[in-house]
Amino acid sequence: MAETMNKLQKSRRLFIQNAFSLGMRLFGASLLPLSCRNRSNHGYGDLLMSKLSGLSMREISQQKLHHGNGVYLNPFNSQGRKSFLSVLKWKMLSKNHFKKQYATEVETPIHIDFKPIVDHQGASVTFIAHASVMIKDQGHSVVVDPVFYGLFPTIHDFSPLTFDISAMPVPDHVLITHGHYDHLDKESLKYLSPASHVIAPLGYEAVMNEVNARNHTALDWYDRFEDANFEIILLPCNHWTMRNPIVGPNHSLWGAYLVKTPSGLTIFISGDTAYYDGFKEIGEQFDIDLAILSLGAYEPRWFMKDSHMNPPETVRAFQELRAGKLLIVHWGTFRLGDEPVYIPPIALKAELRKQGLMNGWIDLSHGETYYY
Repeated sequence: MAETMNKLQKSRRLFIQNAFSLGMRLFGASLLPLSCRNRSNHGYGDLLMSKLSGLSMREISQQKLHHGNGVYLNPFNSQGRKSFLSVLKWKMLSKNHFKKQYATEVETPIHIDFKPIVDHQGASVTFIAHASVMIKDQGHSVVVDPVFYGLFPTIHDFSPLTFDISAMPVPDHVLITHGHYDHLDKESLKYLSPASHVIAPLGYEAVMNEVNARNHTALDWYDRFEDANFEIILLPCNHWTMRNPIVGPNHSLWGAYLVKTPSGLTIFISGDTAYYDGFKEIGEQFDIDLAILSLGAYEPRWFMKDSHMNPPETVRAFQELRAGKLLIVHWGTFRLGDEPVYIPPIALKAELRKQGLMNGWIDLSHGETYYY
């Protein structure tokens, strides 16, 4: 009898542990296309931007078609939303075709020597980890989506940072693309100097106040910020956001950025986005030297295609942006989709070679810097 009770208790503990683990992963809610329903019936249906009454992306933004009743709307795609049952189907019922490859994932600690970066007077781009990037030019710098300390305990960090963050040049500006936890990390923002100016889309004032970022600017799509060194424009993208699954999605805005550096370099930062035909319009509006595109968490396609691009879509976006060079981020740190963390650049390389575009790729790993 005692042995039976012990087995029951052990089974119960295991069930609770598994349920807790799943719950934490789903709270990463805030990372996955979980239940991202707009709480307003905007009636767009499954539309690409170019089908919205012939409006350009700039016109959509000027007419505030992405502003809803207490939430922001994605006018480019109504299918990004997935129900809680879809998440369960993915995690518990769908076949994971990549699972056997997880044994070949390797943790690679990241060390960055900032001295050569500081000494270089021209422009440089440093891939820190995940979607975190530092753009430096003529002694001034911008950091995008700083996440220095990992995510939830249940999500493994395959590229932990081993350098002293204080060695990093104090950024003039910190850019936040959206509120998902792998892009907006409060602890990282708290660590950065209060002198750094934080730029984010609309709706993050509470977070900015919480991290004591008194020097911050909120932008709507096509709004711009300029100082003596940088011109920064928030652009639309095909995504969504959420910080709290109980409160629900899209109470804050999301976006891409166009950054013009002191030496005149023009850099496009996609943030997280599904493919959409807005890339073509952006490529027609701006002369882009470098496109930094997010490529990761794209499998399985039935679940991820309306939130994240896969390698063929990334190459197509690069072509439509007409950018001089391509750098990919959002891979190698956290496994947020089915594909192993090291797969995205391998798959991208094959696609670029197929399209004859290898000369445009900046093959940069975590902790490495590209110098102009």
